[in-house]
Amino acid sequence: MNFLDRRAKRPITEALRASVMEDLPELADIADRELRAKAIEAWAYALSESSFGRVRDVPGEGNPGMQALRRGDQTVHLRGVTKLALSIADTFLTDFPEARIERDVVLAGGLLHDVGKPWEFDTGNRRRWEGDPSATGLPSLRHSVYGAHICIAVGLPEEIAHIALGHSYEGDQLIRSLECLVVHRADQLWWALAGGCGLLQPSADALLASRKIAPRALRS
Repeated sequence: MNFLDRRAKRPITEALRASVMEDLPELADIADRELRAKAIEAWAYALSESSFGRVRDVPGEGNPGMQALRRGDQTVHLRGVTKLALSIADTFLTDFPEARIERDVVLAGGLLHDVGKPWEFDTGNRRRWEGDPSATGLPSLRHSVYGAHICIAVGLPEEIAHIALGHSYEGDQLIRSLECLVVHRADQLWWALAGGCGLLQPSADALLASRKIAPRALRS
């Protein structure tokens, strides 16, 4: 049996789409109506193939069991990266009007860069992969790769699929688009600052030390 046949199959309902909008309200700021609709569909599709009921049910972690936030779910990360990415893009567009950065692509790419996480974080998938990595791999597909699949499946443009794939270290094998570069750097910066601010669980301390980041004590 093809392992993709093991994906959960839940219907994509209007209620599910509405929950995506509730959890990621910045989706409403995507100017292009078709891009906005397909971005919502991508998250609904990703959730429908997982055990997660909505985006905010996905744990606030960089990878399963790694870089876990002390407080907050995956929406905190998605929205934070998007805000940082837009700030970077807007700074350059303001200071250099001759620059060409597709703001809608940065916005949609920021909100969708981790759209594959419901697959990689799904507990049923994790149990299967950990049961016999020699058969399935561990994971079978990382969230960046599966995210690109989701983007393509719902008809999003290749620029967005490229960001889903290229925002993580798989993108080191590619020439990243300008918009992907913005989201990639915002994603890296967000996790680095979360670590530096002491917002990650102590289990991340060794990783932070390897990156020469010292967590600061939180306010009491």
